Amino acid sequence: MNNLLHKSQADEELAGKINQFFSIYDIQHENGNIYFFGVPKEDLRIIYQKLWQAFSEKGYQFTFKYELGEHILIASPFTPAKERKWINVVLALLTVITTMVVGSFLFAADPISNPWDVLKGIPFTVAIMTILGAHEAGHYITAKKHGMRTSLPYFIPFPNMIGTMGAVIKHNGPIPNRKALFDVGVSGPLIGLFVSVVVTIIGLLQPPVTQTPGSLQVQLGIPLLFDFITRLIPGANGTAMHPIAFAGWVGMFVTALNLIPSGQLDGGHVLRAMLGEKASHVSNIIPFILISLGFYLTYFQNRDGFLWVLWGLFLSFFAAAGHPKPLNDDIPLGKGRMILGIIAFSLGILCLTPVPFQMQP
Repeated sequence: MNNLLHKSQADEELAGKINQFFSIYDIQHENGNIYFFGVPKEDLRIIYQKLWQAFSEKGYQFTFKYELGEHILIASPFTPAKERKWINVVLALLTVITTMVVGSFLFAADPISNPWDVLKGIPFTVAIMTILGAHEAGHYITAKKHGMRTSLPYFIPFPNMIGTMGAVIKHNGPIPNRKALFDVGVSGPLIGLFVSVVVTIIGLLQPPVTQTPGSLQVQLGIPLLFDFITRLIPGANGTAMHPIAFAGWVGMFVTALNLIPSGQLDGGHVLRAMLGEKASHVSNIIPFILISLGFYLTYFQNRDGFLWVLWGLFLSFFAAAGHPKPLNDDIPLGKGRMILGIIAFSLGILCLTPVPFQMQP
């Protein structure tokens, strides 16, 4: 009895949404699916764009079928894949450890001889995890606001010069429209960059850490935004920087990489939302430009351009795969979002430097 009542209530709620665009004259059930027979009032693609979110919220996905002269909307219950949150927690904890180890070296500690010295890297860990977390939180919150299904952030521990490869979130299901695509794409870099600027200022107010003789030296390329902030702070040293300032530099570098307008990068999402399918022309040529830049820096400037060759090859695969099309690809963004997109790409350029880092002999 309760199951029938639940079905009837679900039928009524869904039918109320559907009838605005699809005149129902019969409802049937079979194998857990609900079959709505009716007459479309609009193009079926438009109906799908307008109804998918309402169905998703009720736990259904749906398709259209035309059979024996009748239009049928078939609603099928779906169970979202259970998110194994323990994976997110474990990866986050491992990233805390790897960034703390790197941070301890940045603070001139020796965690190899004295394992407790690893705790000296906590300030760097807090700074870098806050920047990366803010970036992914921007994506996550904005995606939820637009009714999109998305995972919690997956931090990626990695034994490199910062102790991580960043963080990602996984989107499941369709992109409702170009505005949602734009908002999700632009929110992460802008929020992450804001936090990076705050962290940079805090770091530049700290005295540089004296490194032990014989330690590996890395020369950092200073982007325009970082240099501008350095000039605003009296006595700040933008080269021999404090580890927290270095975390801010990393945040700007991550922002610059993410805003490259290609493939599935945040910049690729933003450009796709701004230009529609025309964005593919830009997306496809960017990897070639990056690879060319890498070879130019390496063979003509005698500088380290390998990063851009590697990044260009990486992007070439994603650019070739194309970009998923939003359900509603016809509604333009509007002047406000277009201006914000231009500002975002401009900030990305200010965070960019041709040779981000190079090992010193």
